[in-house]
Amino acid sequence: MVLPYAIATGNSMIVKPSEKVPLTMMKIFELVHQLDLPKGLLNMVHGGKESVDAILEHPDVKSISFVGSTPVAKYIYAKGTAHGKRVQAQGGAKNPVIILPDADVDMTTQIITDSVYGCAGQRCLAASVIITVEDNGNMRDALYAAAQNRKTGFGLEAGVEMGPVITPESKQRIEDLIALGEKEGGSLLLDGRGTSISNFEQGNFLRPSIIENLPLQSSLMKTEIFGPVMTLLSMKTIDDAIAFVNGNNYGNMACLFTSSGSSARKFRNEAMAGNIGINIGVAAPVAQFPFSGWKESFFGDLHGQGKHAIEFFTQTKVVVERWPKEWTRKF
Repeated sequence: MVLPYAIATGNSMIVKPSEKVPLTMMKIFELVHQLDLPKGLLNMVHGGKESVDAILEHPDVKSISFVGSTPVAKYIYAKGTAHGKRVQAQGGAKNPVIILPDADVDMTTQIITDSVYGCAGQRCLAASVIITVEDNGNMRDALYAAAQNRKTGFGLEAGVEMGPVITPESKQRIEDLIALGEKEGGSLLLDGRGTSISNFEQGNFLRPSIIENLPLQSSLMKTEIFGPVMTLLSMKTIDDAIAFVNGNNYGNMACLFTSSGSSARKFRNEAMAGNIGINIGVAAPVAQFPFSGWKESFFGDLHGQGKHAIEFFTQTKVVVERWPKEWTRKF
């Protein structure tokens, strides 16, 4: 979140939350109002595209920071820069995770399952494509069992590990993408469609799904699902897996699970993604480092967080001075 950086560097800010999930930001603003900040320092507007365009076109707005899907990120970046604004636009992802044979099965299973199905897969760093290398079936079976046993339901009930997706339209879109995976040659190891939760029959619930052996050239392999769906692949070598990572049209995150330091070093150096994780399921950097998406996951030059954010919300000035010796006597 760039709000603290914008304020700390002397800017006022307009926040336009998603019209689908405005309540969290509204709650944050309730807390902000308790700080007795100067009037007009922080502002919130609601709405859809018309509100976005008004911000992008307004001459008093000097910079734009956005997080959302890649198509919208491209639109924000193109229109914002066309109006002379500085823009950082974070887009979608298709986050691959590689599991080597020397990875700890229990730890890896728990971390990856939380990454794929946490927040019902609705976060930009959710693991999406899981690649086992030289797997004899142990990792596959463990991932299947963990997904099958994950409890779905109302999030405030004890023991529930995964809640609903955001809207009925999102649920339908995810179910349609699962069907597309089958049509394109993938096999459903676990099908979470058609989920109904007692007392919440109208809820937007899906249980965890796993699509296996999806062809690498399929359209779904290049589409962000943004839901509780794992795509499970098997490859022969770490080089094959890294080549897949580097061929990904997105570049938000890539992770490796291994107990080998040399394999980790190879992956760190060769994997082409902005956020790299080693034995980490969600490679979100701490605040002093930029959230570093690449390729179709980011449009702009300076990322959010850390020194990048400080540079983004400031404008540099270079002052060149010369003081001849005789002039200094006047002071």
